[in-house]
Amino acid sequence: MIPTYVLWIIALFLAIKYSIKKPSNLALVFKSFIILIIAGLAYYVPSLLPVFKLPQPTGKYSVGTNDLELTVNRDEIITENPNDKRSFMIKTWYPTTDLSGKQDLYIDKGGRNGFAMKYGLPISMLDYLDQVDTHVYRNAAIENESFPVLLFSHGYNSKANGYYALLSEVASHGYIVFAINHTYESTGSTFIDGKEVYFDNHFAQKIETDTWQIIVPIKDAFKTKISFEERQPIVKKALTTYFVKDIVNRWAQDIVDVSNVLQQYNSTGFFKDKLDMTRIGVFGHSRGGGAAGHSLLLPSSIKAGVNLDGVQWGEIADTTFQKPFMFVAADWPEEHENLNQHAYINKSSSYFYEGLIKNSAHSNFMDIPYMVPEQSISEAGTIQADMAISISSSLVTSFFDKHLKEKPIDLLLLNSEFELLELKVFEGDSIRIKN
Repeated sequence: MIPTYVLWIIALFLAIKYSIKKPSNLALVFKSFIILIIAGLAYYVPSLLPVFKLPQPTGKYSVGTNDLELTVNRDEIITENPNDKRSFMIKTWYPTTDLSGKQDLYIDKGGRNGFAMKYGLPISMLDYLDQVDTHVYRNAAIENESFPVLLFSHGYNSKANGYYALLSEVASHGYIVFAINHTYESTGSTFIDGKEVYFDNHFAQKIETDTWQIIVPIKDAFKTKISFEERQPIVKKALTTYFVKDIVNRWAQDIVDVSNVLQQYNSTGFFKDKLDMTRIGVFGHSRGGGAAGHSLLLPSSIKAGVNLDGVQWGEIADTTFQKPFMFVAADWPEEHENLNQHAYINKSSSYFYEGLIKNSAHSNFMDIPYMVPEQSISEAGTIQADMAISISSSLVTSFFDKHLKEKPIDLLLLNSEFELLELKVFEGDSIRIKN
C-alpha cells in the first residue's frame, strides 16, 4: 500500500505538469519552484510520519487484545442530556500464546478521527498506521491461567491506543490490563455499535475559563524564592481548587467503577476465571496518572498504584496513601514549581517510590516518539524511545511484581540496571529512605 501523502505528492506533480501548456520562462520558473516544493515534501513528510517500528514485547507471553463497553449508574455531566449515563470503552491487553489471528490495527477509527481533528490533519494522512506492526493479536485466545489485573488511565485528550509499547510490554509479563478510555476527554472512542465520540472542546473550554488565576500565586511564590514550607499552603490551595482536580476525581471514579465490575467479567464471558481478584493494581500517565493516584484514596479493591508523570491534583496533600505507591517523573526543567513534591509531602504509610528518568520528557511514556521522530514536534526528551519504554515498563512490572505477585524484589537494583534512572524508596510510617 502506498502511503496517502505519496499519492498526494504524485497528484500534485501531475496537476502541475498538465496545467502548464506553454513552456514560457515564467512557467518554467514556476514549474521548477513547484518541483522543489514537491521534493521537499517527499523528503520531509515521511520523516515526520513514518511507518514506525514498535518494540517487540519481551515477556514470557505474547499479547492479545479486545474491547469492552461499560455503562455505569452515574450521570454523565459532560453532555447536555440529563438522562445520559456514564459510558466508556475499555481496551484490554492480556497474555496469550495464540498467534493464529490477525494483528491489531494501530489506533481504531474513532481514535484516528479524533487525532486528525486534534491536529488539523486530513484523516487519510493516518492510513499509513495500518502498516504498523503492533505485535498484538486481536481476539486471540487468552492463556489458560489466572492473572493479576491492572487498570490503566491515559492522558488528557489522548487514549489507551497511544500506549502500545508500554501496555503490550506490561501484559507480556503476565498481567491483564484494562485500559479505560475516558469518554469526551480522550481523543476519540469507537463504541461497539460503531458510534464515534470525540474530545468535547466546548466542555473543556467551559470548565477551564477564568481558572488560570488559581495557578498564578504558585508561579509568583516560586519566583520570589521563598522557602518550600512557605510555598506549601499556596501550592496546596491550588492543588485542591484548580479545575483539573475535578477531572482527576471523575476519572478516578471511572477507575473504581471498572474495578467494581471485574467480578462480573470474571464470572462469565471472555475473562471467566482469568482475573485474579485478589491482585488488582492501577497505573496511568499524565492526568491519568493523577487519577490512578486519587483512586487509591477511594474505597475499592485496588491494592497498589503508579503515577507516570502526572500532577497529583486533589486532596492528597492533606492525607497519605495507605497502599504501596510509585511516582515516576520525566526530567522536567527546574525553573518551575515541583507540584508533586508538595502533593506527596506525606508519602505513604506503606511503600512509596520516587523515580526520575533522566533525559526524558512527558511524551516518552507514550508511542509519540516512535510515531513522530522529530523531537521538536513530539516534545520527547533526548533519551532513546526504546530506552524510555524499557525503563518505565520495568518500573511498572517490577513494582506490581513485588506488591501484587509478592515476589521478593528489590526495586533499587533497577538503578544499577539503568544509568538514566534515579529511584528512591521510602518505607513505612517513619518514611525511612533507602539508597
